[in-house]
Amino acid sequence: MIFGKISNPQEYISHHLHHLQINLYNLKIIESNDISFHYWAVNLDSIIFSLILGCFFLIVFHIVAKNFTLGVPGKLQAAVELIFEFVHSNVKSIYQGKNSTIAPLSLTVFIWVFLMNSMDLVPIDFLGFISENIINLPNMRVVPSADINITLSMSFSVFILILFYSIKMKGTIGFLKELIFQPFNHPVFFIFNFILEFISLLSKPVSLGLRLFGNIYAGEMIFILIAGLIPWWLQCLLNVPWAIFHILIIFLQAFIFMVLTIVYLSMASQSHKDLN
Repeated sequence: MIFGKISNPQEYISHHLHHLQINLYNLKIIESNDISFHYWAVNLDSIIFSLILGCFFLIVFHIVAKNFTLGVPGKLQAAVELIFEFVHSNVKSIYQGKNSTIAPLSLTVFIWVFLMNSMDLVPIDFLGFISENIINLPNMRVVPSADINITLSMSFSVFILILFYSIKMKGTIGFLKELIFQPFNHPVFFIFNFILEFISLLSKPVSLGLRLFGNIYAGEMIFILIAGLIPWWLQCLLNVPWAIFHILIIFLQAFIFMVLTIVYLSMASQSHKDLN
């Protein structure tokens, strides 16, 4: 039973997997029991929590930067400095070249993804109870990275940067040459090369987004299954160990997303080699 409305585990699980959706065509909230297809549906909860977490990240780091001291740092400044050093060391060891954008981008990606993943540790019924009983909203999913629309949006943003730096460093002709002349530099294989390289190029953002979504969605699903299928007095024995293990997943997925972003941009920023 959840909020006095859901009477069986199937309804409980289905309820928690439904987003707070709004139909842009008529600006109406889509109810969870509405199974019709909505082309203009937008997952409003994912967007709201993504923006809130992004603003939280900017505000905290702005406060630290504004109150920065060269003396003995406070706990918050020390934590931020450790994060800066961690990201900087990874960028320095992976990125081949000089680009003032890569480090801030990597920091933003790492912290933002980490914060979105961390929402998975919030009790699944806590914000749901608030949304239904106080704000009067039918559904609320609070883990933006468990929404494939969010993860693919972030990964395709990285993809746009990959294309930008590829064309900037190699030129349009050089970029097209890499798609046509590699890996087999022979006219017979030009079409095959293009298909192979195009698929390889497109697979970068797709795999980047799907990897993050799959791992966080699976973690969220386990929390939902524990809450929906297991008696309340036994849930703590399973939730606590899984939450402790999930902390590692939360950090690891944010780290992988950041590292792959750096790797892909490093590959895109390499100077074009003459293939003629």
